Amino acid sequence: MCDTLVALGNATADGAVIFAKNSDREPDEAQILELIPGEVHPPGATVKCTYLEIPQVERTYTVLLSRPFWMWGAEMGANEHGVVIGNEAVFTRVPYEKKAGLTGMDLLRLALERAQRAEEALWVIVRLLETYGQGGNCGFRHPFYYHNSFLIADPSEAWVLETAGRHWVAERVRDVRTISNALSIRKAGDLASEDVVRYALDQGWCKRREDFDFATCYSDWLYTRFGDGHRRQVCTLESLAKAKGGIRVTTLMAVLRSHPVSRGTPWRPDRGLLGADVCMHAGFGPVRRSQSVASFIAHLKPGRFTFWGTGTSAPCTSLFKPFWLDSGLPDMGRKPQGEYDPDSLFWRHEVLHREILRDYPTRIKAICAQREALEAEFLSEVERLSEGSIEERYQLSQHCLERSVLAEQRWLETVRRLPLTTRPARFYDAFWRKMNRLNKIPQEVLDWV
Repeated sequence: MCDTLVALGNATADGAVIFAKNSDREPDEAQILELIPGEVHPPGATVKCTYLEIPQVERTYTVLLSRPFWMWGAEMGANEHGVVIGNEAVFTRVPYEKKAGLTGMDLLRLALERAQRAEEALWVIVRLLETYGQGGNCGFRHPFYYHNSFLIADPSEAWVLETAGRHWVAERVRDVRTISNALSIRKAGDLASEDVVRYALDQGWCKRREDFDFATCYSDWLYTRFGDGHRRQVCTLESLAKAKGGIRVTTLMAVLRSHPVSRGTPWRPDRGLLGADVCMHAGFGPVRRSQSVASFIAHLKPGRFTFWGTGTSAPCTSLFKPFWLDSGLPDMGRKPQGEYDPDSLFWRHEVLHREILRDYPTRIKAICAQREALEAEFLSEVERLSEGSIEERYQLSQHCLERSVLAEQRWLETVRRLPLTTRPARFYDAFWRKMNRLNKIPQEVLDWV
């Protein structure tokens, strides 16, 4: 379960395109934030994706990716031309291919490596989809099969692409747009595969061509309902619509951190077996397996692309750090896997994240003001260095990362000193104790096993 958002220049405060995504996957499915240099490939070269090997193109572009550690493809990312993409799991009536194929994450990375503009990236995905289809298990510990939608942007435009098997429709973004785990394009969009209407008619999903509506015809009602994608999309779209004309990077940070607000009652992640939030927290229950394990924002001005990533779980407990493609990434420690590693940025933060979960309403208050103040400093320093050299920007990335690590160490000490005023619900507590044991977090590191 994920949420992806974009605001075009006609909706932002500075005229830039701003893109953002929360990647929601299993809570210990760590993501790697990495930079892959562009290359020139010899004739006849191939590329091995997560499951499938396909012909390589002559030239691939430099890409910044946030990808599940065990996959070749990525959940979100950008390339040297300022193309950015985020994907979503969507649930459709078209049968899922369970044999090895291209995953939605593979399609995303292939498009970033091969396209210079958003619309070109759309066509890269469409041609690959029509040639190879989409398929294969996309779950880490639990098998998970689905189709994909994509939000694709560059410094001047954005598109939504929604798929069902090899069928697809696309819609050009006018100002602000968001997608979640539900089909959302009405009618046949602005572009569509040749057989998308005929297939729906043949299946009896609509009676006349004039009645065709992609989201209505192709959606699997049950999985879409329990994924809660419609509610989250309404939440994110309303947030951007209210801020239209004044949207900033901080606006997108706030939306990615949003939880439902109940009058007079602090929000708690341990309540309820169903439901999903933009800032997703895993818990007990068959449809609460997802956690926001990484968050990403792109600020796209022509010729100047700044990226903000957490590299860690739960944006409400994380800090966004600035990165640039041309200056490279700072040292973030060992690449994370599916078990605790003290040398990994993801797993060091995970100890803080899970300590906060033990008494979320009380402990989150201890870090919010400092989190926002520190990010405000980062934003100010990035603006000051708008015309800085590659070396200056690399040093700033490193400096922000180091300050983030030190801040989270202080926050961990602070929250550990706070008494547990409201203990988590029984089954939620049992879920996280099980996860902590499964992830081999030592008891002396996190006394919640």
